[in-house]
Amino acid sequence: MGMGMQIRQLMILGMILVLVGTTACSSKRKPLVPLSLTETDAKPQAMVLTEQGTQAYQAKQFEDAKKYFEQAVAVVPQSGQAHYNFALALNALGNAEVARQHFLEAANLAPGDQIIWDSPALAPYGDPDTRKRTKDRPYGTERPTFGNMPRQK
Repeated sequence: MGMGMQIRQLMILGMILVLVGTTACSSKRKPLVPLSLTETDAKPQAMVLTEQGTQAYQAKQFEDAKKYFEQAVAVVPQSGQAHYNFALALNALGNAEVARQHFLEAANLAPGDQIIWDSPALAPYGDPDTRKRTKDRPYGTERPTFGNMPRQK
């Protein structure tokens, strides 16, 4: 009976480890949500447009959300949050290239906004200069050497 008890305990321990491992390794992305405008962007018209756009976005009416957020960007063009929201709607509609421009504009206009900078929406875009560098010289400009030996000329 002692051997059966040990096997049962090992099986329970194994199942616990599998459950813990799968939940720890599965990283759920946070849902992308439009941001409220900051106090400095607090023009009443822009606030109303952002609220309407947020409601449309959460109802998955992305075309309406795009319209409202685009109008908010026109009212407060220096707002990183407005550009970010507009980019979310564009991204949801599949217009990735224009969304990319507005995500980067949002990051530039709101350099201290951790929500914008840490957003999974910006992750695929990264540094705007990266693509240019890797296309020009994907393997660098130096000729390879063997070990730390100097190259023969």
